[in-house]
Amino acid sequence: MRKTLIALMFAAALPTVAMAMPEGGPRHDGPHHRGDAPFAQLDLSRDQRQQIGKLMGEQMKQRRDITERYIAKLPAAEQKAMKDEIKASRDKADGQVRALLKPEQQKKFDELKKEREARKAEWKEFQAWKAEKAGKAQ
Repeated sequence: MRKTLIALMFAAALPTVAMAMPEGGPRHDGPHHRGDAPFAQLDLSRDQRQQIGKLMGEQMKQRRDITERYIAKLPAAEQKAMKDEIKASRDKADGQVRALLKPEQQKKFDELKKEREARKAEWKEFQAWKAEKAGKAQ
């Protein structure tokens, strides 16, 4: 009885889901993006996606190279230097990506960047609270 009820509920919901689908079906006009990928919401042209993909790949390689150079050096001063260099590399790549965008895309890019920074700050605050709570528990 339970399985039949679930199957009926699923069958009843199918038309609703089909009607909610955008006209022409789902968009598959590029590589698969995570649900909330930073560039997925910018309505990029094919050329922009390719150029940004290339820039992001180069930036990833630069970060990996920077990390490998500093990984053996774990003193605090070296860790700070690594973080600063990675941030400079990220800022440079963001600037290059932003330069490729149209003005309305730049606005959206800036909004997404602010949201991402706010989430990072919130996560950092949560981690600090969690560590403090764990310290009190011991």
